Amino acid sequence: MIGLTVTPEISLVDEPVKIQVWGLAPKQVITLRAWLKDDTGKRFSSVAFYVSDEDGKVDLENSPATGGNFHGVCPMGLFWALKSSIPNQRLIKWDVMGSPFYVHLDLYCHLEVNPIPEGPPTATTCVERWYVSPGVKRVPIREGRVRGALFIPPGEGPFPGVIDMFGGSGGLVEFRSSLLASRGFASLALAYLAYDDLPKTLDHVDLTYFEEAAELLSRRPEVFGEGIGVVGVSKGAEIALAMASYFPQVAAAVCINGTNAMHGSTLSYGDLVLREIPHQTEKLLITYSGAYDFSRVNQDTTKPEYQDSVLPLEKARGPILFLVGEDDQGQNSLLYAKQAVARAEKYNKKDVYLQSYPGTGHLLEPPGSPFCPVSLCFKFATPSVWGGEIQDHCKAQEVSWRHIQEFLGKNLPRSLRHKL
Repeated sequence: MIGLTVTPEISLVDEPVKIQVWGLAPKQVITLRAWLKDDTGKRFSSVAFYVSDEDGKVDLENSPATGGNFHGVCPMGLFWALKSSIPNQRLIKWDVMGSPFYVHLDLYCHLEVNPIPEGPPTATTCVERWYVSPGVKRVPIREGRVRGALFIPPGEGPFPGVIDMFGGSGGLVEFRSSLLASRGFASLALAYLAYDDLPKTLDHVDLTYFEEAAELLSRRPEVFGEGIGVVGVSKGAEIALAMASYFPQVAAAVCINGTNAMHGSTLSYGDLVLREIPHQTEKLLITYSGAYDFSRVNQDTTKPEYQDSVLPLEKARGPILFLVGEDDQGQNSLLYAKQAVARAEKYNKKDVYLQSYPGTGHLLEPPGSPFCPVSLCFKFATPSVWGGEIQDHCKAQEVSWRHIQEFLGKNLPRSLRHKL
């Protein structure tokens, strides 16, 4: 009897699973296919070819893929490689509370090498991949000007608080906050653009909006309010750095593939104004596939004329961690992170850290997110290039996710019952 198992059958998306096949003939050629449907009904799938060992077994922790969407030993490769047959689609979980992703695994047995699977599978199974653990609560936030969703861990608080922001495409993206809450942080997924009654464009960043959000989170009874964290990616990382630079409530900040200055948006905070550094639109590249490459659009912030637009991270109360993909094609985030570290050294701020990952693109997300080198950006009808190589990028997502949790866990104040 031929068998296919995936364990555990129910898990969070940031947790690995073990995939095994047994009962095969020795040196049997097989195909494994994974597929799911997203919240809009779009199908995403991946495929890999394997050859069984002398005992008729395939174990993805040891068995190398001989072809398909990836090669070599890659235990989570079928999840990493999920992609749509519709070009330039990014897999995002929008309804984190209502349902998991149901990932189907199908096994096909063949006589020839690297076959295309046809007909019914020899064996099949299905696993549930959740973005929220049991007991996490979601509280919609519509208080004052602040719009978002607060995710509260199970158990007795108060918990360390985190504000979580995504990039300049806007909307309310919740999947990282729900995972952070599943790992013990009260996390506010904060919208700031193109959501509800918020601005449709971001020519101007009013930092008082984000101050209101920080104060709101700090006041919540579920949050240990002696200092909160901020996590942001892309434009959200730029804003996270601004919050760390100016707000005493921010005890730690994680900036993922962002910049060290105000690019394309003027920042105001009371009487303070940081003028935008204009984009070099003439350096926007169009790839052979017609996608936008933004990596050269932002300017060098070391130029004298832009010094007043650089964020004063040396004023930050707490530590700052820059996480960077070295193959980021959304912007030159490695350059900006190095410039930020150099500024910290100049002002003798010793708790600014840089962790970079080779072969890693712009969309550096939690491990449940498949590799997405190109996708439609909601701001443009044309797709954008993000960069990266599948195995390097997805391994970096696993490592960086641990870095984020360890950094926040170490640097955010906690109540005595939640001390590490």
